[in-house]
Amino acid sequence: MTSQDNTNIEAPARRRSQQPASRSIFDVPAPIKQLFDRFPLVTYPINHLPQRAPQHRNAPILHIFTTTEGASIGAPSYNPACLKWQTYLKFSDIDFRVVASSNHASPSGALPFLLPTQPDTLKPVQPVPSGKLQRWTMNNSETAIEESGDLRYEAYLSLLDHRIRRAWLYNIYLSNNFTSIAEPLYILPTSNNPFVRLTVARELRLAAEKELLKYSAIVNAEMLYNQAGEALEALDSLLGDQEWFFGAEKPGLFDASVFAYTHLLLDDGLGKGWLDTSLRNTLESRQHLIAHRNRILNKYFSSTT
Repeated sequence: MTSQDNTNIEAPARRRSQQPASRSIFDVPAPIKQLFDRFPLVTYPINHLPQRAPQHRNAPILHIFTTTEGASIGAPSYNPACLKWQTYLKFSDIDFRVVASSNHASPSGALPFLLPTQPDTLKPVQPVPSGKLQRWTMNNSETAIEESGDLRYEAYLSLLDHRIRRAWLYNIYLSNNFTSIAEPLYILPTSNNPFVRLTVARELRLAAEKELLKYSAIVNAEMLYNQAGEALEALDSLLGDQEWFFGAEKPGLFDASVFAYTHLLLDDGLGKGWLDTSLRNTLESRQHLIAHRNRILNKYFSSTT
């Protein structure tokens, strides 16, 4: 309708019949059409990936907590969860690379995760989260390692997943080691902004405290260290003079899980060094575990240390 028609909706039918036919909502308004007639749309070809982007990868990539330098040489991760799977893949003779990453890069919100080999195809590969890494490894390794069927397996694994892990959380995030280990490894690399760093630090400490309060009404450092000491003693006795846990011929996921803690506790170069050595001290007298750690370090990480 014209502006005059808008002011007189009671106009005779004859006048309405003189109006142009109704327009589709898909019709381009005249002013816009005139504009695009002068500047027509042009469809450009799709941009190619940058030269540095990995194409046709011939090795899986494990995303872990590590430094750029550490990633370049495949050094052990400074995070127990990442180091566990990094070590297990080595046990399984998987040819892989590591890259320095963060939880923000992970599809699941947590590290590690693995990107399988990228074939010569346009179809993207799906990342493998840590919860599916053992099955993926079993399906992709020619020397797949079956875990022990020992009835004690789950009981001893719980010592690692609970008592030792809880003591580690306290020792790294809630003790004096926070400024010497957690800060340089997990906080400073996130941003140069002091407010961002302060926020990340607060969130890490709160998350650790919240996790520990799931198991006790209060966070008691002495109790946590004592329980971890008892767990390490039990693991040391279980291993005894055997080369690998449960008398296996080759190291498996359990060995990798133990190494993930024992190696880091004995690592003098972790962050800026240990200020609170309480947890570390509980390991120093466990000679079987120390020998186990050194065997793995020398055999599977000799070129990186």
